[in-house]
Amino acid sequence: MKFLLGPKLHFDWKIVTITIASTLLLLVDHYHRMTAYKYWDRVILYLIVPLVFILFIFRENPRDYGLTLGDWKAGLVITLAGILIMTPVIWYLGKGDPSMTDYYKPHVAGLPWTTFLDLIGWEFFFRGWILFGYARKFGAEALWLQAVPFALAHIGKPEVETLSTIFGGFAFGWVAWRTRSFLYPFLIHWFISSFIILVAAGVLG
Repeated sequence: MKFLLGPKLHFDWKIVTITIASTLLLLVDHYHRMTAYKYWDRVILYLIVPLVFILFIFRENPRDYGLTLGDWKAGLVITLAGILIMTPVIWYLGKGDPSMTDYYKPHVAGLPWTTFLDLIGWEFFFRGWILFGYARKFGAEALWLQAVPFALAHIGKPEVETLSTIFGGFAFGWVAWRTRSFLYPFLIHWFISSFIILVAAGVLG
């Protein structure tokens, strides 16, 4: 019987919980609507639900999951640098790829608050809960581990964007890792998302 069962398995229950819960939350987001607006769904699924797990199941401080200003001086410098670097890239992609225009043109209404609400939970989910939860067990490897579900969650968006997200997810993760906060990748992502919608929809230029 021991030969059939193999070596005894040992699991970290918090890693198991984060893995299963995050997968289910992504699937629920894909298949269901809970409110009239998708961005409110994402606040609930990706911000409120993980905070409930952290506070009442893990019994930990959300600061340990990046819900803090962290190294704000480095964060502001990196955020500004990220915006400056990404602006010409977004302009080129938004103007040069018809698939970007087709996908993003209907999303102009409500900016920038729709992207704010859409991404505040999204970034805490990947660059807070998953990244810092995994980092305790896997160290820096968590940067790549959180980038994988982030990339897969982009399936259905324009191909040129989706193909880049494994690298973008790593970069956002590095910003959170460096600053110990999800806030700065959120600010960069908020700018990128809002700006690309404006460019692709032809509002700018």
